[in-house]
Amino acid sequence: MGRLARSRRSPRMEPTTVVRAALGVAAMILVGGPALGADDRLVVGAFSSAVEGSLPQGWTPQIFKKKKGSTQTAYSVVRDGDTTVVRAESVGAASGLEHVGPVDLKEYPVLRWRWKIDNVVAAGDPHRKDKDDYAARVYVTFAFEPEKVGFGERLRYKAARSLFGGVPYAAISYIWASDTPAGTVIASPHMGDIVKLVVVESGADRVGDWVAEERNVYDDYRRAFGKEPPRVSGVAIMTDTDNTKERATAYYGDLVFAREQAKAQRE
Repeated sequence: MGRLARSRRSPRMEPTTVVRAALGVAAMILVGGPALGADDRLVVGAFSSAVEGSLPQGWTPQIFKKKKGSTQTAYSVVRDGDTTVVRAESVGAASGLEHVGPVDLKEYPVLRWRWKIDNVVAAGDPHRKDKDDYAARVYVTFAFEPEKVGFGERLRYKAARSLFGGVPYAAISYIWASDTPAGTVIASPHMGDIVKLVVVESGADRVGDWVAEERNVYDDYRRAFGKEPPRVSGVAIMTDTDNTKERATAYYGDLVFAREQAKAQRE
């Protein structure tokens, strides 16, 4: 998978950051999509300016009808120190929280977010359907562009939709695993090659700490799928324990796409 992007603890948010995020949400409401910040960012998850006790603006529950017998993960905006974040609580549950909107990875290839978990899913295993659970995931989904794929690809996607419903053409799921080594890339045990799991964090060493992540999604897609990525169709967060029946709690901070040169300027 190449060199894993370095993780680091996030600094406390300053008032100017909160104001900037609030302006980003206002722009999202006006234009109906991600907000373009003054420093060339697309803010897709401005959780730091969301209203406590609600769901963040532009994010909706993602319910899996095929998950028989499982309840939904509880998502809510809560205070954490000087800012607000999304808390996800799962007790044998499975559902996500989704933001739909296009992103051109050639313009904004880098995704940044931060997350924190209270515990790993002890029995979680990305190789097995009955253990395919994680304390925290960040999904990036990709749009189906029929004019850019061959006949076989169109048939594959049609078959997947008939089996699973409204699935994306492809997705990368960045996960916090229990013990699978960081940097591992594997096809989803449930969805096969439609969804590639990328282990970003693993184990309990950082439980209770905010960890900041930075991934070049454009490069990750090319490595995982072996071809150029289509446009991003949405982003989702998910904490699920429906297979293992364990309990997990996670916290998610802001999610931002950025230009690659913005990353280079900081190094």
